[in-house]
Amino acid sequence: MSYEFKIAWRYFFSKSKQTVVNRINTFALVMVVITTTSLFIVLSAFSGLKEFGLSFSNIFDPDFEILPEKGTYFIVPEETILKLESIPEIIAVAPEIERKVYLSFKDKSQIAILKAVSEKYTSILNIDSLVSLGDWLSFKGPEAVVGFGIAGGLSLGIYDYNNFLNITVPNRNQKGLLNQNFFKTFPTIVSGLYQINEDLDKKYLFSNLRFGQNLFDLEPNEYSSIILKVVPGTKKKILEKLIKPHFEEPFYLISRAEQNIALYRMLKTENLGVYLIFSLVMIIGLFNVIGSLNMMILDKQRQIKILYALGATQKGIHNIFMIIGALICGIGGIIGLIIGTSLILFQSYYPFILVPGTNIEYPIIFEFKNLLIVLATLMFLGTMSTVWAIRGLSAKKLN
Repeated sequence: MSYEFKIAWRYFFSKSKQTVVNRINTFALVMVVITTTSLFIVLSAFSGLKEFGLSFSNIFDPDFEILPEKGTYFIVPEETILKLESIPEIIAVAPEIERKVYLSFKDKSQIAILKAVSEKYTSILNIDSLVSLGDWLSFKGPEAVVGFGIAGGLSLGIYDYNNFLNITVPNRNQKGLLNQNFFKTFPTIVSGLYQINEDLDKKYLFSNLRFGQNLFDLEPNEYSSIILKVVPGTKKKILEKLIKPHFEEPFYLISRAEQNIALYRMLKTENLGVYLIFSLVMIIGLFNVIGSLNMMILDKQRQIKILYALGATQKGIHNIFMIIGALICGIGGIIGLIIGTSLILFQSYYPFILVPGTNIEYPIIFEFKNLLIVLATLMFLGTMSTVWAIRGLSAKKLN
């Protein structure tokens, strides 16, 4: 153990004769604890919010989606789907048709997005478990499952055989201009209502694939997309190479993140913004470390001159106070992380903070990545603060 560390350890834990110096040192340590705890908790809270926000897309959006490179639809033979299902990295495959439709019920109407799906759809996305009133699709006739938002806007009920929900779309086969119907309407029965979140509930409805193909005048193997559930950790480039030999028509593959690119970008931007704000708070807190070291240098000036006279180098004196700065930041940081981790785990297992106006526990997640970010930030800013504090310790002043 070097003499610099021994002296730094002694200076750090010894009490000064001047009470004000002791108080400043204690306050500096407390500020490091508070800022470290705050940054760690805030980053963990944003990780929880990110997970909470993306959980809706995990329910509603597949791992990957195959879309036609040109046009709205493409032909995918049943043999191709079977070949895709045989790929080890793919767990489940389901065709889908997604288009905008015009809904009308009695004297009310609105635009919505229809998802016509097969029976395999629920092996990829558990949307059927979110039907809170009525039943999921039976795949036996013209029926629909709508969100609570659509149901509220149109005043829909379930299994109302006296009043059907009318779905209107452009007539794809209309070619002439005279004596032709530009639109066609299909009546359907509402079998169930689902609830995910307000935005999705008022936008989407589901029906069976055969009904969708009849509605949009499509061929039996004509779809707007193929959705996939894959083995966790499967990379897009690898999956694309595995799929490509089985497709005759050009296609492109998009991941869940690409399906929700705006949401992902927003969450990343917000996370970066909060990190920068609380890093600034940490910088302000570390000004106390600068003040503490300056006061300690003034308080130990006589001892420093004695050490210099006994042969200590200027670098050695600098190292003593660099170590003291590291001790303040290190001990404060460790205490702060212990407090932060304890609060995070307590919130995870025994929630004591709820989302305002609800009974939902505030989402917060412990991530080792956030711990490393906080430690790296503290080490960098702490080093800069210490270097700034001891910059005035020149050989001239030590004589």
